[in-house]
Amino acid sequence: MKSFVAIAMFAASVALVGPALAADKPTVILVHGAFADSTSWDGVAKTLTGDGYTVISAANPLRSLSGDAAFVSDIVKSVKGPVVLVGHSYGGEVITNAANGATNVKALVFVAAFAPDAGESGISLSGKFPGGTLGTALSPPVKLASGGQDLYIDQSKFHDQFAADVPAAKAKLMAIAQRPVTQGALEEKSGDPAWKGIPSWFVYGDADKNIPPKALAWMAERAKSKQTVVVKGGSHVVMVSHPETVTKLIEKASTAAAGQ
Repeated sequence: MKSFVAIAMFAASVALVGPALAADKPTVILVHGAFADSTSWDGVAKTLTGDGYTVISAANPLRSLSGDAAFVSDIVKSVKGPVVLVGHSYGGEVITNAANGATNVKALVFVAAFAPDAGESGISLSGKFPGGTLGTALSPPVKLASGGQDLYIDQSKFHDQFAADVPAAKAKLMAIAQRPVTQGALEEKSGDPAWKGIPSWFVYGDADKNIPPKALAWMAERAKSKQTVVVKGGSHVVMVSHPETVTKLIEKASTAAAGQ
């Protein structure tokens, strides 16, 4: 009887410790960019959840920078406790604006992402350095009844342009499922950048064709990145092709955030 009670008490203590440890970890909010969707984070989310993190993969609307940032900001406000915001590509612009005034955002992680300063846009930053070829890979724009136009990457060019280090079969499915971004969203100027007051981490591939690697390096240095990881041969979607590298950096940022 005594041994049964001891085992029961031990099991209860383990059950209590597990949630307590999980509660110590920040919630990780993943924000995808243009021409992608929330499933682009699946490999990262799988490991993060396995390691005890609460993860939200936001469905970024890709309609306007201000509107998308407000959408993500509402998700951040719904979380009780610290948050690590992670943005890919255009999603970096979104988290840069969404984190403003959010006292629970403790770290920003930019994954092959724009980190604009006030008055900058994705279009202006992508043209700041040579090397980007996105413009020549786009399909004819889709005109919207509400005004403006949607941009897509030509499916026949998607693999080489967007995901060169992803298996062809997977890249083909990604091309079919790509989410369009409005041209207006990429042209809209950013507000005050949260990275001036919140610690940031960067990871990108040195074979990125959407955002020139020189631009990514320059933005990381300007933001005083705590750590910048460059994936050799990495395409624009390093979170798909190298999820373990991206996850490791997010967890480093999360550990630093938990210590604040």
